[in-house]
Amino acid sequence: MKASLTIRTLTLASLLVAGGALANSHNEKAAAMKEAPAPKSLKLGAAAPLRTVKMQSVDGAEVTLASAAGAKGTLVVFTCNHCPWAQAWQTRVAAIGNAAVERGIGAVAINANDPAAYPEDDYPSMQERAKLLGFKFPYVVDATSDVARAFGASRTPEVFLFDAKGKLVYHGAVDDNAKDESAVQSRWLTDAVEAVAAGKTVAVRETKAMGCGIKYREKKTS
Repeated sequence: MKASLTIRTLTLASLLVAGGALANSHNEKAAAMKEAPAPKSLKLGAAAPLRTVKMQSVDGAEVTLASAAGAKGTLVVFTCNHCPWAQAWQTRVAAIGNAAVERGIGAVAINANDPAAYPEDDYPSMQERAKLLGFKFPYVVDATSDVARAFGASRTPEVFLFDAKGKLVYHGAVDDNAKDESAVQSRWLTDAVEAVAAGKTVAVRETKAMGCGIKYREKKTS
């Protein structure tokens, strides 16, 4: 009886030790992830990186940031399908992007998310979303997430607007109210696009991007 009790006690102790080790390991991993530095965002005045990297658009064409650029500037929007924030702003992004194109500013929406993490962000779903929203500009796949990393983009949606000289003049959010468009008081992106189209200085140049974290694809190691 004593031997049986001893074995049970030892077994319980072993389980507690193993459980504690697993918990510590989990906590260490969580802490490492929490402490991992966020990508450094592109600085105002900088040029767009990786301008010649080819990305597949929803119409099957290969698009680069250079080919998407307009004579008056370029609007780059990192977005996706599944994120509630991206969904809340998607009709405004479509309208602003379409209006920008009509005014000589190129526009491109980029999905850098890994569809293995969120199947809603796969290519067929992107095609459906672009059609639903009536995009008049490319919606492309950042197949390695390297373009997003180079921009320092970390949210969906997150916008980067470049002027005619290719310099970053606005970075951040679409406006100040994702939930209720009728309650928007500051239309940062719209105002920035209008300023760039007119060749004027953007008044508010940077705001905080609000949205879901980009689910970067894992980097391949050689």
